[in-house]
Amino acid sequence: MIITGDDPEYIAFVKVRLRDQFLMTDLGPLRYFLGIEVSSTSDGFSISQEKHIQDLLARASLGDERTVETPMKLNVKLRPTDGDPLPDPTRYRHLVGSLVYLAVTRPDISYPVHILSQFVSAPTTVHYSHLLRVLRYLRGTITRRLFFPRSSSLQLQCYSDATWASDPTDRRSLSAYCVFLGGSLIAWKTKKQTAVSRSSVEAEL
Repeated sequence: MIITGDDPEYIAFVKVRLRDQFLMTDLGPLRYFLGIEVSSTSDGFSISQEKHIQDLLARASLGDERTVETPMKLNVKLRPTDGDPLPDPTRYRHLVGSLVYLAVTRPDISYPVHILSQFVSAPTTVHYSHLLRVLRYLRGTITRRLFFPRSSSLQLQCYSDATWASDPTDRRSLSAYCVFLGGSLIAWKTKKQTAVSRSSVEAEL
């Protein structure tokens, strides 16, 4: 359980009342919760999942120490029929599932994870090679984190974009957005649109 607020006295009161009703231990300031690491300074706080990435790389058993600059090559269009079916798709599914949770603190992998997650039912060797590229990217950027400055304003800003007919299989477009509170990124998502857009303007709308 995480208890937050701007009134230390009331937080202490809530802890006492909870302790009266339940057997609980106060672990102090938030440092680690469900795989998410939290660090705080006088300037603000940051969240990351460095340990989660380390565990993910260990489970992947990559046979080299290479890193890459980007999680996915530009203009890649994957199809269900690319490559040969994996004999055992279990590892692919486990790794993609872990990446989905990692995207909670790593918006830079949101797009490739969205693409790779579309093939968990029947992954191929080509899909797996692109998955390994994401892992090599994470190896080289393992210390990246989201920072939330204390001096950030409360002005809300949202940015969105869309592709047009970018899926080579069903010709559906992708929509993506990100939301900032001041200078802090607080929400983001990539999602395939539900219908086929007849123009780039329609895809944007």
